[in-house]
Amino acid sequence: MVTTGSLCSKVVLVTGATSGMGRATALRSAADGARVVVAGRNEEAGEETVSVIREKGGTAFFARCDVTAESDCAALVERALSAYGNLDCVFNNAGVLGAKGLLTEIDTADWWSEVEVNLGGVYLGMKHQIPALVAGGGGAIVNNASLLGVRGTPRASAYVAAKHGVVGLTKAAALEFAAHGVRVNALVTGPVDTPALTSTSGHVDRVAIVADAAAHTPVGRVGEPGEVAAFTAFLFSDEAKFITGAALAVDGGMSA
Repeated sequence: MVTTGSLCSKVVLVTGATSGMGRATALRSAADGARVVVAGRNEEAGEETVSVIREKGGTAFFARCDVTAESDCAALVERALSAYGNLDCVFNNAGVLGAKGLLTEIDTADWWSEVEVNLGGVYLGMKHQIPALVAGGGGAIVNNASLLGVRGTPRASAYVAAKHGVVGLTKAAALEFAAHGVRVNALVTGPVDTPALTSTSGHVDRVAIVADAAAHTPVGRVGEPGEVAAFTAFLFSDEAKFITGAALAVDGGMSA
C-alpha cells in the first residue's frame, strides 16, 4: 500500500474509470496514496484497472454503476463508505457522445438519453456523494464538463447542452456547499487521446483522427489522459483548497 503522496489517506471515487481519463485518474490517485473506488459499466475493464493498481501496491476495488440509475449512484457511495469508512474526493467522469445531427433532426429520445447520462448522471452522483463528503468534514468533487461545456459545435446539441449544464451545476453546488468544506470544480477538457476520441469521430483511421485533432489544437497536439489525471489529482489535494466553483481548462488552448 502507498503510504506517501498528496492524496495519502484519502478515498477517491471515479466514475467512467474503465478507460481514458477516468482510468488514468484512478491510477494517478492510487499512486498518490489514495484508496480508490473504480466505477463503471464494464466489469472486465474495471477489474483490470484494479489489478494494475494493486500490482503497484495500491488499494482499490471495482463497483459496477450506471450513472443514470439513482439506486446505483446511492449504492456506489454506500459501498465506498462500507469498504473505506469515508469518502473524500470524486471525479464524475462518465459520459457519452452519441446523438449527432442537426437539433431539428435528432430523435427526441436519443437527445434526452444523452442529456440523462452527461448531465443527469452528474446530478445523481453529487446528490449522493455530497452528503458523504459533508459528513466526513468536507472534500472535493471534479466534474468533467469538456470543452463543449463552454463553447458550441454543430451537430452535437445534446452533448453541448448537457456539458454546459454540468458547468452550471458545478457552480451551483460549489456555492451551496462551500460552507461545509466541499469544493466542486469542472474540467474543460480538449481533445485527449482516449478511446472516446476515436470512437465518436466517425472515422476509422485512429492515426488520422489524432492528427486531425492535433492540427486544430493551438499547442499542436492532443492531450494525454495522464495530464488530465495530474490536474484532477491537484484539485483533489489540499494544495487546491482555495479553488471552487471554477471551470478550469485542460485543453491545449482551445477554449482561448
